[in-house]
Amino acid sequence: MNKIELLAPAGSLEKLKVAFLYGADACYIGGKNYSLRANATNFSEEEIKEACNYAHKLNKKVYVTVNIIFHDENIKNLVDYLKKLEQAKVDAIIVSDPLIIDLVNENKINLKIHISTQASSLNVESVLFWKNKGVERVVLARELHQSEIKEIIDKTNIEVETFIHGAMCSSYSGRCVLSNYFTNRDANRGGCAQICRWNFYLTNSAKNKIRKEDDFSLAVKDLSLIEYIDDIINLGITSIKIEGRMRSNYYIATVVSTYKEAIDNYYNNTLDKEKIDKYLKVLNRVANRDSKEQFFKTFPKSDGNYYVGREEISNQDYLALVIDYDEDNNYAILSSRNYFKVGDEVEFFGPNITTFSYKIDKIYDEDNNLINICNHPMSIIKLKIDKKIYKDDIMRIKI
Repeated sequence: MNKIELLAPAGSLEKLKVAFLYGADACYIGGKNYSLRANATNFSEEEIKEACNYAHKLNKKVYVTVNIIFHDENIKNLVDYLKKLEQAKVDAIIVSDPLIIDLVNENKINLKIHISTQASSLNVESVLFWKNKGVERVVLARELHQSEIKEIIDKTNIEVETFIHGAMCSSYSGRCVLSNYFTNRDANRGGCAQICRWNFYLTNSAKNKIRKEDDFSLAVKDLSLIEYIDDIINLGITSIKIEGRMRSNYYIATVVSTYKEAIDNYYNNTLDKEKIDKYLKVLNRVANRDSKEQFFKTFPKSDGNYYVGREEISNQDYLALVIDYDEDNNYAILSSRNYFKVGDEVEFFGPNITTFSYKIDKIYDEDNNLINICNHPMSIIKLKIDKKIYKDDIMRIKI
């Protein structure tokens, strides 16, 4: 059995490096054009080359999204762009429009093709259609039960990728036009305004408010399948995908490292309920929305959505980033991100250490003066820590 691929989002070159550092096997990124996350930083053509070079030195992969639904006005310069992706040696492109497949074949462009979840592939016949078009992998729609995923894998014999964590769409992905109608921003060409997360008044025919306490929302709770990581691997899925090209570095580091640890424990036969419970606590804290298994186990019920009373609180767990460690004197040098003080219980995690707890006894500023609190983001501070830690490790609130 080949080890399942852990695929992470990267909205910028910095986030790609964080994802790889914390355990991702591959990253998916978007260029400045033709990508569905137009509001992410995204990658210039030179940055795409740099990302591929960086990844390949680590024996990791980069997939580039070219997954908008194309109108005629979007096709200009498209072939040239695809040729540049070939020259950059991207490992595959992620597409939703058959046009791209035809252009790649007609112009003899050497690019592997993955079908985006925007194509809403939900059944064996649609996956076979894409397979017959010569694609290497199909990213299945999020709205599938595990038995349906298994049937597709068994009957198509093609690489299958599924989302395992992150935001859900209130519509089938790739089929929503709410943004177009409300804001004139095309969700299927990168401009989604996330109308499903807006709050609405409930009114009667006379336009009088029915409810006064709360507004109404269409918002779907996030997806999280960490509890079913063993079931997912046993299905024969090729790659599991984390959503979030617009998420923070801290979010990427936390979610990627958590799933990486769970996958490694599965293959080492050391995965147990205690560890799963710990992973759930970590993942529940890093997000600002509740999460559910959504369609994986059964058709979602009312508790899979927010209707009233939704609250999304910004996460303040990310306290500091390690920028150096003085082994001679056992001092960690950190760049602060959120408020902390002497006496706080915190913990450190990173790709080269086992997560450990630490009680802050003394804080030194950049000039070695003792301070009681750190409340200025990006301040340089020092902590005396006997355990060795490394650059790019993270200090967070104890979970």
